Amino acid sequence: MSDKINPQLLEVIACPRCLARLQYDQENQRLICCYEHIAYPIKNGVPELLADKAEILKNKE
Repeated sequence: MSDKINPQLLEVIACPRCLARLQYDQENQRLICCYEHIAYPIKNGVPELLADKAEILKNKE
């Protein structure tokens, strides 16, 4: 499913852990926190901003 998230939501939504702005990854349907190095899934167009749903991102070094 290639749902797009509302751009206005992206202006106000923040990481629940550090309050940083989240980056939208449309291809993988998730919101990424670059500071915490985690990604929150988007299911049926709804971001799941819960710690137990977050995926830890691996470093690209």
